[in-house]
Amino acid sequence: MLASQAAPAHAAPAAAPQALPDLEGHDPVTLRWLEKDAPAELAAGVTWGVPWPRGSFAPDQEFALTTEGGDPVAVQSWPTGWWPDGSVKWTAHAVAADVPRADTYTLSAGSAQAPAAPLTVRTTGGQVVVDTGVVQVAFARSGNELVKSITRGGVVIARGGRLIASRQDKPSSEEPAGVKSESFTGTVESVRVEHQGPVRAVIKVEGKHRKGRRAWLPFTVRFYLYAGSDAIRVVHTFVFDGNEKKDFINGLGVRFSVPMRGELHDRHVRIAGEGKGVLREAVRGISGLRRDPGAAVRQAQYEGKATPDPATWDQRVTTRLPYIPAFGDYSLRQLNAHGFEIHKRTKAGHAWIRVDGGKRAEGLAYIGTPSGGLAFGMRNFWQLHPTELEINGAAGDEAEATAWMWSPRAGSMDMRFYHDGMGQDTYAEQTEGLEITYEDYEPEWGTPYGIARTTELTFWALDATPTAERFTELAAANATPPLLASSPEHNHAAGVFGSWTPVDRSNAEKEELEDKLALMHKYHREQVDQRSWYGFWDYGDIMHSYDGTRHTWAYDIGGYAWDNSELSSDLWLWYHYLRTGDASAFRFAEAMTRHTGEVDVYHLGKFKGCGTRHGVQHWGDSAKQVRISNAGYRRFYYFLTADERVGDLLHDLVDSDSSYVRFDPWRKVRSDAWSNDPKALDLGTTTDWGALGLAWLTEWERNGDAIARTKLLNGAKSIAALPNGWVQGGDITYDSTNGVFTGPTERSVAVGALSSVFGLIELMTELLDLVDLPEVKAKWIEFCRLYNGTRAEQTATTGSYWGSLNLKQAYSRATAYAANQTDDDTLAARAWTELRTGHAGYPDAHRFTTERIEGPAVLNDIDEAPLSANASAQFGLAAFQCLALVGEAI
Repeated sequence: MLASQAAPAHAAPAAAPQALPDLEGHDPVTLRWLEKDAPAELAAGVTWGVPWPRGSFAPDQEFALTTEGGDPVAVQSWPTGWWPDGSVKWTAHAVAADVPRADTYTLSAGSAQAPAAPLTVRTTGGQVVVDTGVVQVAFARSGNELVKSITRGGVVIARGGRLIASRQDKPSSEEPAGVKSESFTGTVESVRVEHQGPVRAVIKVEGKHRKGRRAWLPFTVRFYLYAGSDAIRVVHTFVFDGNEKKDFINGLGVRFSVPMRGELHDRHVRIAGEGKGVLREAVRGISGLRRDPGAAVRQAQYEGKATPDPATWDQRVTTRLPYIPAFGDYSLRQLNAHGFEIHKRTKAGHAWIRVDGGKRAEGLAYIGTPSGGLAFGMRNFWQLHPTELEINGAAGDEAEATAWMWSPRAGSMDMRFYHDGMGQDTYAEQTEGLEITYEDYEPEWGTPYGIARTTELTFWALDATPTAERFTELAAANATPPLLASSPEHNHAAGVFGSWTPVDRSNAEKEELEDKLALMHKYHREQVDQRSWYGFWDYGDIMHSYDGTRHTWAYDIGGYAWDNSELSSDLWLWYHYLRTGDASAFRFAEAMTRHTGEVDVYHLGKFKGCGTRHGVQHWGDSAKQVRISNAGYRRFYYFLTADERVGDLLHDLVDSDSSYVRFDPWRKVRSDAWSNDPKALDLGTTTDWGALGLAWLTEWERNGDAIARTKLLNGAKSIAALPNGWVQGGDITYDSTNGVFTGPTERSVAVGALSSVFGLIELMTELLDLVDLPEVKAKWIEFCRLYNGTRAEQTATTGSYWGSLNLKQAYSRATAYAANQTDDDTLAARAWTELRTGHAGYPDAHRFTTERIEGPAVLNDIDEAPLSANASAQFGLAAFQCLALVGEAI
């Protein structure tokens, strides 16, 4: 089937448009390359997002883009977010690969420059054809081929683009006898033209991998094409829906067939190594031989040009060409983060020989001739090991180019739970286990069924073998796709993402705090590399807690291992980027978003819509929670990049409250009967509702399902209507059909330290800025004022003392919000005292510097610091908001 539209999903509704207020417009905005320097090459094109203050523009506003010198640039624009008054909040923009290079660009209201040759999309028979003006790509609407052909200048560069996967019934790690393996091919079930315009088109293909009667590993693959470009960007997602005890994936890849033309000595292989290193070889090499064909011949082959007619060579070489081995197969293998090897062989049935090796390959290869060929690469190639780029059959009529997201040479994935339960068969025993390792174990709940992984790839249909210089430029674009970005100052002035400010070093106190924030972020970012937190399922996450005795993070200790977004580490990283505009901060947060939104969350099955609590395996803990699948952790990336895959993840969470019908999150501690009545669910008003609220807020911003706005506002109003609002105790039920909470009319208190540290504070800050809800605002300010308040203050207002609460430093930002909204200088001073005292976090005297640990105590030299991911995330968020809300009181 095929669905087509001229704008992306969540476009403004056509019927009954909201009457817009008088629009004010906005001054032109300066854009810069994220990595500062103008890139030599782009990965097909560039798409980015820009926010606008409320009331600036209508959703149909056109935008013009110019270079810093005033030259017009072809651009395509569309809205991705709306303010409640109907004015545009976020816009997305796309430029093609031939964009004039400049250090800065200016985006302003005005007529858009059209590309010289606009991109076109047409549907003919059983295929969809996209013409960029340089290449024509035909997508199949059914069958086993996602891409039928890629053509350039009338010549088919590649064809038969398909997905491949394989499994075995026993793990490679146990070297089983009689292991059975079988292969599967991706089968197309739907094709959709998801986005179409003069500059950019997105084709979304969905299906499953099949063999015989079995269909599994559902996939979503998006193809991005840009006007004037010879590249195709691919975003590949698959979901694991197998039995981890029987289905051991041992290969997962994307494969194209590449027609081979011309003589074997004019068929070229290029492989990017480290940095600017490039392997430059031909299928049949003619250099280094006992007889010399001539310097001009040798140099032409080395440079990727057509060699002179063999009749002009030294005939002692020409007559003996059949006796020079033709190496038709090449393989770049990155099986770990610290070493790659290149191998080649003549053909199947013969030995591979080692070509070269190094540490971290850029992840790009090419097979073709002087008249054209296919370059293919994978982003985060070494970070997502075990990966491989493979060329087969280049000595024949047709080569195969395969990008292996999981290399068959690495052995199989083993996704089984890591221990046998150790006798924890009852809830009481599991609680005892929690008390010692902080792991919430339960048999059969540590399942990977329903988790996903997304990989980004790029394919170039080239008209000639690229020079070494251009090949390294392509490799750089593949490894780090260039991105345009507006400044922290503009983003802040637009009023998006709540309470934050750009970095402020205007006085000594602020400079000291900014130094701490920068050092803390740098430490965690660099720990990724020092500790090798890489790999297919791991890359993007960080560790929860540090074991100072062993000088290592507690990778093997239950709930102290992988962080899985605990206490909003994602929020911390994204706000750090917003404040600094730093490229390394963006890439750190981007990797975490790709990981936590896919691997730590369930996308189908019983736990769909929930994430998994921190643990030794990303899916291992039995606590399945919406606080981890939290849309608030992903929305930054969506609005800053317009990434459609993350858009899917956000939309999928709109009905994640339905998970409370499928299982009981409180089953281990419940003393009453569990109700799975959709109109009377046991759903928390703080941690749970805050995460759900961020999904609904985002859906509302994107003009999506109207139920999102309804549930968000109903939830806020009904919670605020409870006698004690967000700390009301007693029997409170939730109606998942409309988002309304119902509870006691008598005051009582139930409050926990985790209530607001998974995005609730950030949600309420944004919500109360969007809509006028006086009763809700008053009750929320009351909560913010009282959390770190005195016993007397809490008792006087709510009738009860709230107890000895944890995470007081984290809640200094709640105090700051109350101070800001009530213009209370005493509260403002209290907020800074709470931040500096550092309860359950980092006090003023905390040492943010690292100590170098060397020698026999550790495997490698490392930087050690008394920091934890949770404390860093909450200190960072609290400091950011104190600076924004009560910065003058520092």
